[in-house]
Amino acid sequence: MLTEVADAVRLQEGPPGVRSVLRALRRLAPASTKDLSRATGLPVPIVAALGNELRRRGLVTTERPSRLTEAGQDVVAQLGMDLTLDATCRTCDGRELVIPDVLDEAVRRLRALMESGPAADMAIDQSHCTAETKVRRVLALLTAGALPGGSLLLVGDDDLVSLAVAVVGDVLGAPIVERVTVVDISTEILDYIQKVSAGLGTRVETVRHDLRQPLPAELHGRHDVAMTDPPYTPEGARLFLSRAVEGLRPGPAHSVFFSFGGKSPDEMLEVQREIMALGLVTNGYVRNFNEYEGSGILGGVGFFQHLLTTRSTASAQGDYSGPLYTGDKRTRQRAYECVACGEIVPVGPGARWTSVAALRTDGCPRCGKGPFRPGRLMPEAQPEAQPEAQPEARQKAQPEAQPQQAAPAPAPEPRKTPTEPPSSRTIGWRPPSAETRAALEQRSRPYVTRQADERDLPAIGAFEAEIARVSFGEDAIDDPARWAARLGRAMEKSKEGMIVAHGPGEEPVGWCWVSINQNAMTGERYANFRSLAVSPLDNRGDVAELLLTAGLEFCLANGITEVVGRVHVGNVPMRTVYRKFGFDPTSLAMKLFLPEGGGTR
Repeated sequence: MLTEVADAVRLQEGPPGVRSVLRALRRLAPASTKDLSRATGLPVPIVAALGNELRRRGLVTTERPSRLTEAGQDVVAQLGMDLTLDATCRTCDGRELVIPDVLDEAVRRLRALMESGPAADMAIDQSHCTAETKVRRVLALLTAGALPGGSLLLVGDDDLVSLAVAVVGDVLGAPIVERVTVVDISTEILDYIQKVSAGLGTRVETVRHDLRQPLPAELHGRHDVAMTDPPYTPEGARLFLSRAVEGLRPGPAHSVFFSFGGKSPDEMLEVQREIMALGLVTNGYVRNFNEYEGSGILGGVGFFQHLLTTRSTASAQGDYSGPLYTGDKRTRQRAYECVACGEIVPVGPGARWTSVAALRTDGCPRCGKGPFRPGRLMPEAQPEAQPEAQPEARQKAQPEAQPQQAAPAPAPEPRKTPTEPPSSRTIGWRPPSAETRAALEQRSRPYVTRQADERDLPAIGAFEAEIARVSFGEDAIDDPARWAARLGRAMEKSKEGMIVAHGPGEEPVGWCWVSINQNAMTGERYANFRSLAVSPLDNRGDVAELLLTAGLEFCLANGITEVVGRVHVGNVPMRTVYRKFGFDPTSLAMKLFLPEGGGTR
């Protein structure tokens, strides 16, 4: 039975992997798929597929969270796994480190920094670790004797560990490291680290560099300890660990702290071979040490490994141009079953839907519903041919400032309805001709547009307060000073896409904010119209068109081909402007109020 189930889902771990799921179910029941993933180290889709196979055999209940049926309990007993004994430390939950009360403040401060920091890009395997994990990583450095003192090299730092080191030092009253060097390709991440660390008393150096190339010569052999959380592929592990080795001082017993996600035994063998090839040796290993916000496939956790250099440690990694991220290496389709009608749908490279997120958005091709249960991997040599892939629907984060076209409640943005493939999309707007643009500018006189800056913040704050009143009524946050402060922070990150209309020597009479975002699942870029507002003017409609045109021209200049915006159902003037520019309605936000106090009288 174990072999049949393992073969049905092509489980690389084989019968022992199925046994581990049964053992975890016996110990944790009722258990969610995520709980089982964390307990076994198997990816969530694999655990879900195994659960489906066990249900088909009557060994697991159809209700969720899952339990073993009586037949399942009998099988577990026959396998000798009916002993429920858990020796995991209840204090540290198996992580080996406990955050002391004195660092609770550091956790709170890091949560706040995460909220205002750069967003994670899942297309390049980013998934930010929690504030608690950041502090635990600092504690690991201290426990291993790598800190205090010395110099720390962070090879990539989208997790903002550099700020965690600085915040912990600030809470304890003195820096705990002589110097932190952050090497990352993201200007946004580096700028944020520089801005925040400047007031924390820890010396933090940032270097913008593509890690596909060797470290700059001035960073070679300068650091006492290194830390990295690379893309979760063997190639990513080798590349980032190689750069860590390049930056460490020569000689044995220098520490490299390495975070990674759980993989199959064969994949982990590849990773361990890369570690050995670099002349590194494992000094410590903690499963589920890292918790991530996201990373759902891995159950939101990853391991933490303490490596040491030896006399043989050396990096021979030159330039690298091969596959690096998980998406670069995905080659096989997986079958997903529609819960509503039982339709089996292949998902993955070459299929109509390249991700289950896209399938969920479009709905089952037979019944239009869902949800979908993951099933078996399809044979690599026999992928099912499918029509051209449809674009994955975007799920955007809520805008920082609720725009005039915002929905009536700050609820998660509804998903878009299915769209046509890019080749058959109807282009709703094209740049105006020179004559049309000149005519619009003439109608908008004496007002012109320009990029917004700090001097405009009071007027922008007033616009945003009015936008909030239009969208949310009595529930609105309509303090212009609060909006001005919030937009000021956003402006510090980037002024691009922030546009105002004004007369000669006058304060702004109109405001438009367009942000360029990236789909975390597909990597595709799109634009979001966050705000559009114009003061009462005789030619108000013309100024609004001028601002909207400037915003769309900004999108085209940045290579954007899809633009979204949200409008309050009662905001007829804004809806009219949108339709005039070719926007089509794709979703409707719904709002419902429930009685307070649980509805009792």
